[in-house]
Amino acid sequence: MTPTRTEDAPVVTRFAPSPTGFLHIGGARTALFNWLYARGRGGRFLLRIEDTDRARSTPEATEAILEGLKWLGLDWDGEPVSQFSRVARHREVAEAMLASGAAYRCYATKEEIDAFREAARAEGRPPLFQSPWRDKGPEDWPEGAPYAVRLRAPREGRVQVEDAVQGTVTWDAAQMDDLILLRSDGTPTYMLAVVVDDHDMGVTHVIRGDDHLTNAARQTLIYQAMGWRTPVFAHIPLIHGPDGAKLSKRHGALGVEEYRKMGYLPEAMRNYLARLGWSHGDDEFFDDAQAQAWFDLPGIGKSAARFDFAKLANLNGQHMRAASDARLVEAVKDLFAAQQKPMPDPARLAMLEQAMPGLKERAKTIVELVDIAYYILADRPLEPDEKARRILDEDARRMLARLTSQLRNASPWDGAALEALVRGFAETEGLKLGKIAQPLRAALTGRAVSPGVFDVMVTLGRDETLARIEDAVQGTK
Repeated sequence: MTPTRTEDAPVVTRFAPSPTGFLHIGGARTALFNWLYARGRGGRFLLRIEDTDRARSTPEATEAILEGLKWLGLDWDGEPVSQFSRVARHREVAEAMLASGAAYRCYATKEEIDAFREAARAEGRPPLFQSPWRDKGPEDWPEGAPYAVRLRAPREGRVQVEDAVQGTVTWDAAQMDDLILLRSDGTPTYMLAVVVDDHDMGVTHVIRGDDHLTNAARQTLIYQAMGWRTPVFAHIPLIHGPDGAKLSKRHGALGVEEYRKMGYLPEAMRNYLARLGWSHGDDEFFDDAQAQAWFDLPGIGKSAARFDFAKLANLNGQHMRAASDARLVEAVKDLFAAQQKPMPDPARLAMLEQAMPGLKERAKTIVELVDIAYYILADRPLEPDEKARRILDEDARRMLARLTSQLRNASPWDGAALEALVRGFAETEGLKLGKIAQPLRAALTGRAVSPGVFDVMVTLGRDETLARIEDAVQGTK
């Protein structure tokens, strides 16, 4: 009997994406679960690129996956392993199984297999191919003919998988085929390659989507045939959209890179994805240290999780408010890089950090924060929005011109002094403070809504404040 994995062995998990596209949100969650499980137990988290499908695998997709993992903050141990580079090892194991009798040569052609299945359907039998070569020896092999290597699977009894999420799952052995290990052209199949790689990499826990649950049964047979220790399997339910259907493009962004461009923090994405199908009591907001300490396989539910964009935005807002001002400036720089926009100069970034305490209370994403901070990051002259344009009418511009001479002499340049000066000016003009503050806000920010106007003036400093008022006085474009 094949030895089973013991829980006291050093934990090794892996993430094994196929490089045929971007890192989608389901793959990101799978990687996260593996990362959390390993990191929380002092184990290793490995990365394997399953690039044996040479027609569909691309270097660009591999790079996109690596960049997505880096942005999410999911660091891996060692160098990424290319599955394609291990083809010789996969063949070696198939040959060993042939030698031990655990596998056999199958000379059946595609046409013969298709004919067998058509006849089975016509007779109302399961179209499960049963090779006539299973019990034939070397004396029967046609010399020089191509052959596939098939696993000699059991025909009786049941195949059982003890899954850490799904529980005990069994299949009738009679319903399982003699799966192909090596194709007739000598290339290994996915089923063989995965088992060999997981064994050689010392993987102790295979945490992946439950669409692989049937694969676990077939892969278990390979482990048993080789006398290898089977890993702990944990098959997690897939992610569904808000409507309960499988998450797809029609539900919104699928690739991790899109969430980066939409202004979500990686720490918020880790928090949200961890809660997508796993729970720790009623805890919703937590950091990496807590997630690593708490995450375990029994906490994963059996039902599909629903992706909720509103919850993600709210959680992202909480992480923004909890983040340091310097951290959020770095997030702004990351957003500009992701969107391939010119990076703000250091002086503006310094202004942004100074204003951050007020800005981050009003935004749920970095995109919203940048929009609110338009007055800091935009170049002069500002392009006012429609509401600001209406506020800056001719009377407002003349009034701002009269205010400018007083602002030039304001001392000190702080919120209290500036508010006192503007209030005094309003009284002199016979106006309420709002009649001054609104045009002033529109001139300084290009918007009708902003953080407190005196905070804005302090952030911009005397020279930039006076220059922007002068732009507005000269007239909006």
